[in-house]
Amino acid sequence: MEQLNSTVVTSNISSSPGHPSTASWDSSSLAPAVVLSLCFLLGVPGNITVIILRPNWEHMSSLSQILMLNLAISDLVCLLPLPLWIYTLLYSWTLGLVACKLVAYLTYCSLYGSLMTVTVLSVQRYLKVVYLQRYFYHVGSKRLLVLLWLAAMILSIPALVNGHLTPDQNWIHCEFHYSSPAQQEAVLLTETLIGFLCCFVVAFSYIGLHRKVNQAAFFNHAQTTRLITSIIVSFFVLWMPYHITNVLGVAAVSLKNEGLLKFYTDSGGVVAALAFVNSCLNPFLYAFAFRNKSLKGAIQSEETTINVKIE
Repeated sequence: MEQLNSTVVTSNISSSPGHPSTASWDSSSLAPAVVLSLCFLLGVPGNITVIILRPNWEHMSSLSQILMLNLAISDLVCLLPLPLWIYTLLYSWTLGLVACKLVAYLTYCSLYGSLMTVTVLSVQRYLKVVYLQRYFYHVGSKRLLVLLWLAAMILSIPALVNGHLTPDQNWIHCEFHYSSPAQQEAVLLTETLIGFLCCFVVAFSYIGLHRKVNQAAFFNHAQTTRLITSIIVSFFVLWMPYHITNVLGVAAVSLKNEGLLKFYTDSGGVVAALAFVNSCLNPFLYAFAFRNKSLKGAIQSEETTINVKIE
């Protein structure tokens, strides 16, 4: 998630000593700051409420509850540092190199954790209803979470290794520095491939589930179908611009195209901010949606159907 460090946490405006005036803030910093502020104000209370209240989770399987809790925690951890990123967007980085590396690494870990938890949730739902109802129970929920977070920690290592402080007149930027263009391409490609893979798995799981078991009780409710649709659409709308921009970044570095590289840098802040919106929406899509009585009944019917199949 190179853009989140080199663009979202980097301000490209210069000023005299002290804080910049409001007039000096341009859209490349102000627009992402506004989006991130809304994400923090809505997402943090939403995820905390999900963690504390766990609304209507008694109708879900134990593994689904664990994954939902893990999603809420990873989203909360992702959103908590946002005031720091917002301040950095509008002013400057003031906490030093170690904090730059650690906060960026924590943000990347939580974003990867959220992304992969959503993916595992979709696969778990698909396998549970359609094919291998017992599969994830053989794997073990604790082992599954350990593997998930281990993968997130490994994928986030570039944020820890490549994070540096760059002075720019009266500003200090916390951003990525690479030893070579090839290293930058490798980081962007890895990030993009994982992102596209997760998007494909989520879409395949939910669409395949809807097509193959559309006669089951879970899909006899129009509101439940709308929920599944909203999950897929929001996931694609909020993450695809980021991954597409990453592809343009790889092309810009490979072709050494200054114009394309400028577009990648200028648009990076906005598309990266959209990725945080996903962490803001997750509690509303995955938790509070099940407060509806008809959805609650659908889940109960689904669990009954699944138990009959297992027995």
